[in-house]
Amino acid sequence: MTSHHSSNIQSLKLDENEKLLYKNFTIIINRQLGKGGFGQIYLGRNIKENVPIAIKVEENGTRSHLFLEYEILQDIQGDEGIPKVYKFKQGHKHNYLIMELLGKSIDKLFSECKKNFSYKTIFQIGYQMIQRIEYIHSKGYIHRDIKPGNFVIGKGDKSKIIYIIDFGLSKRYIDKNNKKHIPYKEGKGLTGTARYVSLFTHYGIEQSRRDDIEGIAYNLIYLAKGKLPWQGVKTKNKKEKHKKIMESKLAYSPEQLCKDLPDEFVTLLKYSRNLEFEEDPDYKKIKLMFKNHIIKNGGTMNFEFDWDKAKIEDSKEEDEKSEK
Repeated sequence: MTSHHSSNIQSLKLDENEKLLYKNFTIIINRQLGKGGFGQIYLGRNIKENVPIAIKVEENGTRSHLFLEYEILQDIQGDEGIPKVYKFKQGHKHNYLIMELLGKSIDKLFSECKKNFSYKTIFQIGYQMIQRIEYIHSKGYIHRDIKPGNFVIGKGDKSKIIYIIDFGLSKRYIDKNNKKHIPYKEGKGLTGTARYVSLFTHYGIEQSRRDDIEGIAYNLIYLAKGKLPWQGVKTKNKKEKHKKIMESKLAYSPEQLCKDLPDEFVTLLKYSRNLEFEEDPDYKKIKLMFKNHIIKNGGTMNFEFDWDKAKIEDSKEEDEKSEK
């Protein structure tokens, strides 16, 4: 990813545990939840509703990535799997983005399941990934950083919903003023996470909806195989690494890359690579393909996932231990 990790936010290490951030929101300084593409994430509390929240923090620089993300999130609020956003606040030294607290990422859940997901789980993830991207595209945006770390599950009664997060690299593909598709351009730098970006992105072509779809294809192949052939390439610098990854993507035909996997994987990859720059992806067709695979194999689309079973097995083990 074109990363802009901010340095450790020293000034947040305050004496008091909670600091009032904005009217109804407090930030819990000693509870850092993780790092995002452009800063750090802390636990907070919405005093009015008495619910935990997430607060993204970045150093106050010239260009605020969090403000950009806030504007996009405000623009796309209102659909399932889109994080609720409360407030953007510019402080003296830092900027704060106050938003809904979500659960673990697909990446983390994959590791917890020992990098072994059933096809049912993968196709249910794929189904919701396509749903999210379809909605974002309908709002005139492309995401441009499709990776398992940017899809997370909801909390509590929303645990079956997969959310899409991190809009720091997103952009409009429909011009806000003239409502036209952005023009085709070449010579662009790589935006996104090299492991999952499309071949067109490697070629330096302006991204459009097709590139988000190809990104989803690589994500699903990764979840099915546990790794992609171009992972872990050793190079001197980023430019060299991107070149090596592109060469590897070109060296493997879709059939070779999806060897031993159900046909749906190769179908999706080929379909995404054949889309034209301005073409509308057939989201419905892709979702139906995933659903049909599950039904054909005796399953139901109930959004029960492998990690739900893992939780049940863990608690059974705990019960057995406590009974001994």
